Amino acid sequence: MKSNVTLKQNPAVTAKRKGQDDRRRLQLNLRLRLGITILAIFAIGSLTLPFFTEVNPSAQGTYFRNLAPSWDHLLGTNSQGQDIFWFLVFSVRNSLILGVAVAICVTIIATLVGLSAGYIGGWFERAVMLITDSFITIPVFPILIVLGALVRGQTSFWVVGLLLVIFGWAWGARTVRSMALSIREREFINMARFSGAGTMEIILKEVFPYVYAYMVVGFINTILFAINTEAALAVIGLSKVEVPTLGSIIFWALNYNAMFIGQYTWIVAPVVATVLLFLGLFLTSTGYNEMFAARRGHS
Repeated sequence: MKSNVTLKQNPAVTAKRKGQDDRRRLQLNLRLRLGITILAIFAIGSLTLPFFTEVNPSAQGTYFRNLAPSWDHLLGTNSQGQDIFWFLVFSVRNSLILGVAVAICVTIIATLVGLSAGYIGGWFERAVMLITDSFITIPVFPILIVLGALVRGQTSFWVVGLLLVIFGWAWGARTVRSMALSIREREFINMARFSGAGTMEIILKEVFPYVYAYMVVGFINTILFAINTEAALAVIGLSKVEVPTLGSIIFWALNYNAMFIGQYTWIVAPVVATVLLFLGLFLTSTGYNEMFAARRGHS
């Protein structure tokens, strides 16, 4: 009798444990929490703090030169008479705006191209993948270096972003296409097709839910790639360094020998900010990937 009661209770106990496991999997893991916290601090700070000042951070001679850190100038002023703290705030804001804008455009293009090519197949897939593979073989960074050299460091902030979008969507599209190829042969796709669903309806409602996790990770990684590329161009003087970015503030610090004249905050602050921002993006990307794997029962 005792054995029979136990057997009857097992399904309920199993379901309860399964529900608890599912809730645990939905909880944010440590990496994701840390990453989101870091990114939230940078995003909220860089977007809200500019409303508390009317000074143009890139204007030279606004303040006395080479002032030490104080309550009036949290990171001091540089040899150009600029407030280092405000220049850094605007730099983080502009870099984040560029990264997010590029990531949105790249993710949309890669998702639409990859899903349509993978699901439709045939001559359409072959034509799309020919174009995609052509863009993959083109090295974007040397092109940006050549362009920057031709215009002598006056490459527009948004031109750099546009070029990153043009040459940055191909890898994501190829990966999404590979995922769509495997999904289109599954039974539920055939059921949707036989029930009269259109191509775009099947792509968006049936196929996209299986690739969205990859696209979220790709979106975050694209932000990191865009910020890193623009910063690299600015540091070597091939971007428009008059616009405050994480790369341009480091460029000016190096150009005026901040380390040698004792203005350590001018060079250290943007480097630390860049490292922390990249760390936040990395932790968010890997943390989300880990959470999604746990949700699917892979960990």
